Amino acid sequence: MAKKKETVAMLLAGGQGSRLYLLTEHIAKPAVIFGGKYHIIDFPLSNCVNSGIDAVGVLTQYQPLALNEYVGNGLPWDLDRTYGGVRTLPPYQAMNRSEWYKGTANAVYQNMNFMDKFDPDYVVVLSGDHIYRMDYAEMVEFHKAKGAVCTIAVFDVPLEEASRFGIMDTDGDDRVCSFEEKPKQPKSTKASMGVYVFSKETLYRYLIADEADPESEKDFGKNIIPAMLAAGEKLYAFPFQGYWKDVGTIQSLWEANMDLLGEHPKLTLQENGWRIYSRNDARPPQYIGENAVVRNSVITEGCVIYGQVINSVLSAGVVVEKNAVVKDSVLFEDVTVREGAEVQYAVVDSNTSIGAGARVGKPMEEAAGISLVGGGLDLPDRTVIPDGTRFGEKELKALCEGREVV
Repeated sequence: MAKKKETVAMLLAGGQGSRLYLLTEHIAKPAVIFGGKYHIIDFPLSNCVNSGIDAVGVLTQYQPLALNEYVGNGLPWDLDRTYGGVRTLPPYQAMNRSEWYKGTANAVYQNMNFMDKFDPDYVVVLSGDHIYRMDYAEMVEFHKAKGAVCTIAVFDVPLEEASRFGIMDTDGDDRVCSFEEKPKQPKSTKASMGVYVFSKETLYRYLIADEADPESEKDFGKNIIPAMLAAGEKLYAFPFQGYWKDVGTIQSLWEANMDLLGEHPKLTLQENGWRIYSRNDARPPQYIGENAVVRNSVITEGCVIYGQVINSVLSAGVVVEKNAVVKDSVLFEDVTVREGAEVQYAVVDSNTSIGAGARVGKPMEEAAGISLVGGGLDLPDRTVIPDGTRFGEKELKALCEGREVV
């Protein structure tokens, strides 16, 4: 008989990520590029292996192809194991039908057979769209010490932001007294991080009951956690002190990339003993031209810089031609900024060419918001993309046909 695993992780990676707009038209949110050479899913996967959890189910649904290919057999994260490792788990397929995941709880419910293979005592449920480093093993030990059936990682947020999150109210021993999803008048500032540790038997009992409830939305935050609280179960809040960012919007994704910059960055990715792993194709070294200017920026392998790059994060294969300027921006893989073009306070998706003399966005201090340019576009020379706008295939077609871009 195979050796049991004390803990199994279930990573929810099926979200559409609609607030990332053009970036998630063709890929799932966890597959979005971050920090030049990473993808968002690298963070929970790296946290798992660094925490000693080597049995991980990745629950995919929306536009899963790129994410499935990226995760592959788990080798870059040391999760290519004969027993355990990482496995992508699409919605359950019965003989005559495919049952789409109806919510986060239903997604885990549909994969109880996967968890049962390892006979775990504990199940760690994770979101696939947050940037953070966390030792899940510490959280499991906290869970055991408290005798909890569910432990929820919480992050202290400013009171004015608390209504955006699920908020926990706790007693002096960190036991959860109440939980509200996006409350108008928060009782505390302890926000749920979407990281849970469950004792398996209790989790299964509530998942089965929830599945049988036709009124349920099949969601951990809306249904499972409130049901456990209402039944008087022992739920505890695990306080997390490190860096954590929900990158579900263009603004928050841009901010998290900017947190990598500066003399004392808020976020570092290669600390000793807690590396963030990723899958990357081999690229030649960066080339910085003799007259190029690069300041306070991340320049990834394969980039070629002849112009100016200031306070920006450039992914692999980006080309910035002479007299071009990239400032306060995030450029994904293989973007080309042609001669004399300017990209300011913007996010540009992969494989897009910014034509010569084009203008994308405005200086950050003047802009109405971040400009977002979709992937795979070839912007004509001298194109002007206003600040705070989204520009994709539809807008490019309108521009080329001489119609007004709306």
